[in-house]
Amino acid sequence: MAQAKAAPESLADRRGTDPNSPVGINQRSGSGAITWAGPLLTLIARPALFLLLQVAFAGIFVLLRRPSAWQSAGAWWSVYGTLVDLGCLVLIAHFTKQENIGIRGLIGQVRLRHGHDILLGICFFLLIFPVFMGGSFVSSMLVYGSWDPQRNLYLLGVRTLPLWGVIYSLAVWWPISAAIEETTYQGYALPRIQALSGRTWLAVLCVVFFWSLQHCVLPFLPDWRYSLFRFIAFLPGVLLLTLIYLRIRRLPPLIVAHWPMDLGAVLMTLVFR
Repeated sequence: MAQAKAAPESLADRRGTDPNSPVGINQRSGSGAITWAGPLLTLIARPALFLLLQVAFAGIFVLLRRPSAWQSAGAWWSVYGTLVDLGCLVLIAHFTKQENIGIRGLIGQVRLRHGHDILLGICFFLLIFPVFMGGSFVSSMLVYGSWDPQRNLYLLGVRTLPLWGVIYSLAVWWPISAAIEETTYQGYALPRIQALSGRTWLAVLCVVFFWSLQHCVLPFLPDWRYSLFRFIAFLPGVLLLTLIYLRIRRLPPLIVAHWPMDLGAVLMTLVFR
């Protein structure tokens, strides 16, 4: 099978000033500084850590004799999600150190003059958000045969946290999570699988699969039909995000586009007790 056509080089690529450019990544993968272990482990890490932390929280609630320990644990996803982000940062820092680049190098150039990246991010959000909503509708019809907006909530309904948990989720979780999620899947894993395999379609397939899988454990509900619904619902939007990144090769506007979606997920599901 023919290899994917290489992405066009930017001025930064030609000068070698962008450590995350296709040219730089191909050089480091050719020298052995990039191996399959890095991108594959980071792809698996986010869904695995979300599931493990929900198990840990559920175990604590069992010891505290809380009713419905599993669902009670799942309600804390916007709090323990920061531990997932920290775990991913540790992994990425380890593997980028082997490449002799920093995490900042994965993000790309930030263009704030005249609000460029902010305005571009808003445009991307207006493009992407309807695709996520459409994916939810199509998935609901395919899996359940009907549309129910409640299925699109993160635990089949509104969740409750103590006031400090609500404040943390609204003030801290979403800006951090969006940035690290984009960096993990797009800034780090996607271009490295592309370089290692020589096939863009394989890189997109791997990233879209694990990125969509993450949303099946955010949090996890032991219901295969609901997990399948969540997986299919996120496929179109995640695919579009990935294709946009392959086109622009910069994360800042995509992080901006991601922010209102994560903030909206908190606002539409969370109340305090």
